[in-house]
Amino acid sequence: MTKTSNLIGSVRFWLFKSEPSAFGIDDLAQAKNQTAPWDGVRNYQARNFLRDDVQIDDLVLFYHSREEPLGIFGTMKVVNKGYPDFTAFDSTSKYFDPKSRPDQPRWYMVDVKLIQKFDRPISREQLENHETTAKMLVMKRGMRLSIQPVTKAEWIAVHRLAGVPSSVES
Repeated sequence: MTKTSNLIGSVRFWLFKSEPSAFGIDDLAQAKNQTAPWDGVRNYQARNFLRDDVQIDDLVLFYHSREEPLGIFGTMKVVNKGYPDFTAFDSTSKYFDPKSRPDQPRWYMVDVKLIQKFDRPISREQLENHETTAKMLVMKRGMRLSIQPVTKAEWIAVHRLAGVPSSVES
């Protein structure tokens, strides 16, 4: 996948993974203005996406990982581009990194706002059984990356599986 294959106009599409016990879609729904920082990313490739590629107004699928049920639970929009992840500087945070400093940050985050929570999550089985979504990066064996590009076709297919319209269909 090329760097811009998930780019339509000036909007890109992404999938962000989170363990629901750490931060689930319900946590985002309950956050002030349904907006929160997407912090704690500690993988360099995912960090690079957050720092260099994810932009304001990009659209994001919210994927619950590692805990059943696995799947896509809704959508978000990026409302603040990448900035240093302040949890890396906090020695009381589980995301603390003593090698990351405010003047030389190692880790980045973005702020996201809930667009919608699906009435029912799109399960891995549903994704696997759909011609378009079966090819998503999240479906590849061993793919653990928490920030992943998504194509426009995959974005639309997920919305169709959810039974909701996608604002990007043409």
